[in-house]
Amino acid sequence: MALDTLLVANRGEVALRILRTARRLGFRTVAVYSDADREAAHVAAADRAVRIGPAAADESYLSIDAILRAAHLEGASAVHPGYGFLAESASFAQACESAGLVFVGPPPAVIELMGRKDRARQVAAEAGAVVVPAVQVDGEGPALLADRVGDELGFPALVKAVAGGGGKGMRVVTGPDELQAALASARREALAAFGDPSLYIERYLPAGRHLEVQIVGDGTGRVLHLFDRDCSVQRRHQKVVEEAPASVNSELARARALDAALRIAAHVSYRSLGTVEFLAVGDDVFFLEMNTRIQVEHAVTEAITGLDVVELQLRLAGGEKLWFTQDEVTSEGHAIEARIYAEDPGNDFLPQVGRATLVRWPSSVRVDPALETGQEVGAWYDPMLGKLVAHGPSREAARLRLVDALDSTAIFGLTTNLGFLRRLVNSERFARAEIGTGWLDEHATEFGAADWRIPMAAAALYLLEHLRQQSGPDPFGPDGWRLGGTSAPTRLVLVASGARQELVIQRGSDNEEGSVVIEGAGGPLEVRGARVEDGQVIAELDGALERFCVLAVPGAVLVAYRGMSYRFELGEADGGRLASEDDVVVAPLPGILVEVSVTPGDSVRPGDVLGVLESMKMEYPLKATLVARVERVAFGVGSRVERGDVLFELAAGGD
Repeated sequence: MALDTLLVANRGEVALRILRTARRLGFRTVAVYSDADREAAHVAAADRAVRIGPAAADESYLSIDAILRAAHLEGASAVHPGYGFLAESASFAQACESAGLVFVGPPPAVIELMGRKDRARQVAAEAGAVVVPAVQVDGEGPALLADRVGDELGFPALVKAVAGGGGKGMRVVTGPDELQAALASARREALAAFGDPSLYIERYLPAGRHLEVQIVGDGTGRVLHLFDRDCSVQRRHQKVVEEAPASVNSELARARALDAALRIAAHVSYRSLGTVEFLAVGDDVFFLEMNTRIQVEHAVTEAITGLDVVELQLRLAGGEKLWFTQDEVTSEGHAIEARIYAEDPGNDFLPQVGRATLVRWPSSVRVDPALETGQEVGAWYDPMLGKLVAHGPSREAARLRLVDALDSTAIFGLTTNLGFLRRLVNSERFARAEIGTGWLDEHATEFGAADWRIPMAAAALYLLEHLRQQSGPDPFGPDGWRLGGTSAPTRLVLVASGARQELVIQRGSDNEEGSVVIEGAGGPLEVRGARVEDGQVIAELDGALERFCVLAVPGAVLVAYRGMSYRFELGEADGGRLASEDDVVVAPLPGILVEVSVTPGDSVRPGDVLGVLESMKMEYPLKATLVARVERVAFGVGSRVERGDVLFELAAGGD
């Protein structure tokens, strides 16, 4: 079938990725957008763009009727669902076919069969694969279900949504007393993310490696693999860093996974791109699920094979049969991908919102971006901002290239996980490929904190030079320091996160231009060859050449260093009461209050859940931090709240 106009039924990074290949292949392209995405990059990247509804996903990106209307309006011949939203909806695939549109993916019946984890497990077993033991959630009482889980699986156990992916609708349960709350929370999250609240429970194997196989088939029963990937570096079942090929210790496990993936896909005469996921424990591999769509981590497969997997999807959707053999699929080198998120690693990785005042992506690696300078990140959708993909002749070469790329990335205006990723990828444990699927949840704080001393020195260098150039007369007096000025010392106060630091900057002993010594900020720091150019401070600090991305804003300078972003203000700290004191519980991010567990007069203890906030399709429990009595509940269930809103007021010393 000849395809000419492609509608991409998605947003952000994946929409841009699909549009890039579609343009190369000559398609006319159509983007869709909600009210929250009117100015988004994917809207500008397409030939045409159509509004499909309000910001809420269930009224826009999850609305089958709205997307079909957009396709009809623009004369689309095919629809690519990307990942997330409706990508694994058999109903959507069927609706597209019924409307005369080509759905870029497997047939609806295969999505229905393999897109639900419970049914996919049955198919895998029929194809001879080993599955993780599981218990279905069939509506029996919580006590009976807890007994079944304890008898058949044991604790800890893993509650999982049968639909979708991305770590949503999943909860680890360490004992029977946690099961009821975990089921309720996972059910709400699955319904919000996938429109299907169905759950099952499987044995939890935290020490395994997450091994997955990229497959492609043409619907005739002929299926090929595009090698494997390792996605073991996860936090709360959300993948953080992925790589290809997999860094498994057992070649037997790898061979078993490749063989099982091909047998499972051939069993259903799979057509299009798909991923079969396994848990590898020693030489054994256990089937987990199959994703009937493109995945976030497809880029590492493209890096080692040289294939464009979106092109494969589009050509197969147009009716072509596989035009190459398994022997012609080759793997070269190693690739590692890091996902950049708007989230705060220092505050339990809570998603963040805000406007990006500056975005600088590296040029040394592949970047799949979703964020541009000036773009606002809200609370409506997944907070992924982009991906960095490093490829090298070996795993170590790829790892070091990724560290350098993270160093060269700067995002101002938003709190991100860039610094955490840099410390993670640079760690000895990651270098030795020793991180299993459950490790990061227990050890995320072991990668150390950022060092503010060096970026503060860069802020001092840049801020003084910037103010000298912009202010005319030197704001620090006639003898003030400048990069090429006299040796008179300058005293400077910088404030970061309320902490006040006094610095004394004077010429270095060698009297070279750009050579200074900075006293304060943790001790004397020798600087040589300092210069400011193209939004960067470049200097040799304590014998090492460093580059900093910098941005001047009124009264302050922003510095990006090794993934971290710092704000240094010139002047005195203003102090003041913090909004997060123990006697109030505030909303850590915008969202909807989906559960209120207390009423005024209730007594609570540290760790007690007061309510649950839903944001970006994930749930966040709001907990008391002291023994107290509930004085006030400010909002009811279903209320939309903004970041910083006081939700609960407590009085210390409850019963």
